[in-house]
Amino acid sequence: MSFPKSFYSDSPTTFRSPSFGVLHKNSWVRCRTQSITDSPYSFASSRLSSLSGKYSLSPDPRSWGSDLYPDLVEPDDSLHDPDIPLRKELMHDYVSLSRRGLANIGCLTILCAGIIALFVGYPIATYVNNSVVPSSGFNLGGINATGQVPSMGNFGLIDLDTPKEVYTKASYRDGSDWILVFSDEFNTDGRTFYPGDDPYWEAADLHYWATNNLEWYDPAAVTTENGSLVITFSQIQTHDLNFQGVHRNKFCFTGGMFEASVQLPDASNVVGMWPAIWTMGNLGRAGYGATLEGMWPYSYDSCDVGTAPNQTLNGQPFAATVDGDHAYDGVLSYLPGQKLSRCTCNGEDHPGPKHKDGTYVGRAAPEIDMLEAQVSGLPGTGQVSQSAQWAPFNRNYAWDNTTDNMIVTDPSLSRLNTFVGNVFQQATSVVTDTNQRCYELNDGCFSIYGFEYITWLSDNKISWTIRSEGLRGDPTVEISARPVPSEPMYLILNLGMSRNFGPIDFAHLTFPNHLRVDYVRVYQPPHAINIGCNPHDYPTADYIKNHIEAYTNPNLTTWRNDYGQPFPKNSFIESC
Repeated sequence: MSFPKSFYSDSPTTFRSPSFGVLHKNSWVRCRTQSITDSPYSFASSRLSSLSGKYSLSPDPRSWGSDLYPDLVEPDDSLHDPDIPLRKELMHDYVSLSRRGLANIGCLTILCAGIIALFVGYPIATYVNNSVVPSSGFNLGGINATGQVPSMGNFGLIDLDTPKEVYTKASYRDGSDWILVFSDEFNTDGRTFYPGDDPYWEAADLHYWATNNLEWYDPAAVTTENGSLVITFSQIQTHDLNFQGVHRNKFCFTGGMFEASVQLPDASNVVGMWPAIWTMGNLGRAGYGATLEGMWPYSYDSCDVGTAPNQTLNGQPFAATVDGDHAYDGVLSYLPGQKLSRCTCNGEDHPGPKHKDGTYVGRAAPEIDMLEAQVSGLPGTGQVSQSAQWAPFNRNYAWDNTTDNMIVTDPSLSRLNTFVGNVFQQATSVVTDTNQRCYELNDGCFSIYGFEYITWLSDNKISWTIRSEGLRGDPTVEISARPVPSEPMYLILNLGMSRNFGPIDFAHLTFPNHLRVDYVRVYQPPHAINIGCNPHDYPTADYIKNHIEAYTNPNLTTWRNDYGQPFPKNSFIESC
């Protein structure tokens, strides 16, 4: 690159700048002594000189108005020196609070206290005020495990339509006042019960093959109408079956008093229909065979031969092989053994809990029937079988039904059921004549049925009572006492038909026919109110969750073969 000669001279000693005069090659002295007027741009140079004078700074910072020397001492130096302890008088000006500061802190304190009360205090208070009492319980939930109670309009635990005068009821056994803990009056017409439709009830969609029923249970067969729950049995082909009925379960409880106002289907003198209202322990699911193997109808908390398959071990006791069901050559039991027994080895798959001695509490799926309606005799008379099912079994299925243990209120209406058991169950059952007017094709009235652990009601009167001593141990078959069920139970209402239950008079039955329920109510002692199907002394939720396929797939009919899970090891039968 070349410069024009006006900017660059061939002289070795000078460089001419158009605005800064001459710069000597070896010294700046001449530049400093050179007059500014020598520049051809004297006006601009003068202006620059004026500006530089205005904004120039002295080399001494003290002339600027600030002392920047490090040895200068200032009042707040101690705040920045970690080696100097803070004195109270020094900090006073920096930590004292104004009224506004105190108000801010007060508001923040109140806000924090409110948040803690809302999200910590309120849940704790709610839990304490609704604490679980071990002796009883009821609940609702998708599969009767979680105990969640949705809040949906009128769907509280106590129906808003329930009359206030029935919020308390005297116990049938001791006369003490019990309080209403659940009710459903079914006053809202048009309710549906497909899965997810209702917070309390759910209609099943399956074939109840276990009792060879002739119908398919279908949610379309149940609704509410004219202030009642209506279950319809129709002569409609559904899933290759000629009839359609319904089977419902979603409400569970343990202990207390359970009653329902019921109109039975068809007529009181025509045989064939099988309406039932009953309960089962929550660890078994009606219609789901895998959950019932080794569970139904046990109610047992001992470790002995009563937990073994067929109620025998190495052919003993002998009475259990000859004094049983004559249809099976006298064999007493064909049950597979109690799956979740007190003999369960430590560490095996068991829902718990444990006794103080370290053994598991015996768990099962017992059954208590409020009613199973039937027609007997000539001419036909409407009756209800009110019973409980048990395992293991007494010799000859003969429980100790003395007058001390079986109390019948009116022998002219109630009598011991001739069916006492078979290789799959033992029954303690009494048959009672019903109010013959309260049938669909008779006068159409409603009759109150129920049970209070364990006293049964028919037509709003006590029909019979069983004492726990009636199920004491039986040394002839080497079994111990069978306790009244303490499992959380859920409610089932169904209208079916099966030749297992009795003959069917197709010629005189009317289709469709209906089972109607005006209300369902549950009472419990005020000191023993419990909400939840998962009480701490009889837990179910985790076990059901761990085996959810068995509890939701009705096609799995056995635990070991279809579901593919073993029974836990039993210390009475094998070493742990």
